[in-house]
Amino acid sequence: MRMKLMLNLCFVLFPLFIVGCGYHYFAGDLIPQSKTIQAAKMVVRDDRSVAYVHERLEISLRPVTDEELNRKWPEASNRGLKSTNPYTYGNWKDPVTKHTPRRFSVFLLKVKNYTYPKVQVDPAKVKIVSKNGREYSSLSMLELEEYYYPYVRGYAGVAHNRFEARKDILRATLYAGDVIFSGQESEGYVVFPQLHPDVREIAVNINDVVLRFNILDEPVETTDLVSRFHRDVYKARRPRS
Repeated sequence: MRMKLMLNLCFVLFPLFIVGCGYHYFAGDLIPQSKTIQAAKMVVRDDRSVAYVHERLEISLRPVTDEELNRKWPEASNRGLKSTNPYTYGNWKDPVTKHTPRRFSVFLLKVKNYTYPKVQVDPAKVKIVSKNGREYSSLSMLELEEYYYPYVRGYAGVAHNRFEARKDILRATLYAGDVIFSGQESEGYVVFPQLHPDVREIAVNINDVVLRFNILDEPVETTDLVSRFHRDVYKARRPRS
């Protein structure tokens, strides 16, 4: 599991350093594709989210920028590579590109249920499929912990405290996937490996959303949702040192 995550991250970071002739790829923020491209019952909103709306059930996804994540935890994002914001590199800049790379692709998932007795969205069943065929699975708490294990020097001292601080934020903010009863709302982050530089258009699939359960709490009605986003990717010459 750890090897899979590290390989995904390596494939994303590798092209940033070997584009050749001093060039690097940089990507803009993800934004929703137009309403005409979205599936039925999907609504594009001004906050850059795409929401499934059925009666009084709403399930929305919004790409979250590193700037927003750093503002949310300013004290955890201002110590360079020692920053404890688990979602970003904080205020660290790559010495080669003079740019702060993205660590992950993060989405805010919100569910508002005022229609069904109870619903459930499993974050493990949220997948990204790019237009050029790449696929990305959401990262679990365990996978994110394993990502940070190499940063820990033993299990005591300052490095371990940073590890625990990152875990605390993850536990408090990852989307939990619990059952949401009528009249309840829930939200949290769904995290993916960083997208490859050649990815410009993606579909985020939320599979097997449970809308109804039987008396044994077994799913009897499910639906699959798709939200579509795109971004600009450009190539820039490496800054002179």
